[in-house]
This record gives sequence, C-alpha cells and structure tokens, in this order.
Amino acid sequence: MTAEHIVAKIQAALPDAEVELQDLTGTNDHWKATVVSEAFRGKSRLQRHRMVFAALAEEMKGPIHAFTLDTWTPEQVAKK
Repeated sequence: MTAEHIVAKIQAALPDAEVELQDLTGTNDHWKATVVSEAFRGKSRLQRHRMVFAALAEEMKGPIHAFTLDTWTPEQVAKK
C-alpha cells in the first residue's frame, strides 16, 4: 500500500484534505496519518475518524494493518 494511494483515497472522500503520512515500520502497512479538513468542523473526534476510515474501508481489510490517525480543522491547526 503506497502513501500516494492512501492520500488519494482520503482526498476523494474529503477533497480539501491535507494529508500527512508516516510509514511507521517501513513495510507500507503501519501508518500514522494527520488529516486536516474543513469537513471536520463541528464533528466529534469519533465522527472525524469514521469519515477517514470510511474512505479506506477496503484497505483496512488487508493491505493496511495498523493506522494511527489525528484529525484537525484548519482553524485548530492554526491555533497549534
């Protein structure tokens, strides 16, 4: 599973998303992602994660073994 594929899937579901990925093991199956999207505004952390995981539903069944996720709105990132 390539980083480009994961980013493309997330951006297909959340077109404005900025996605930062880190391969945690070098094996392309354990990832850490930071996703920033205006679509997260007003959503709980659980709702945000569900939005991203829905975009990667097929990949989570096999090619991706572990996926750590941080989700932010642009406003939250600006305050950091």
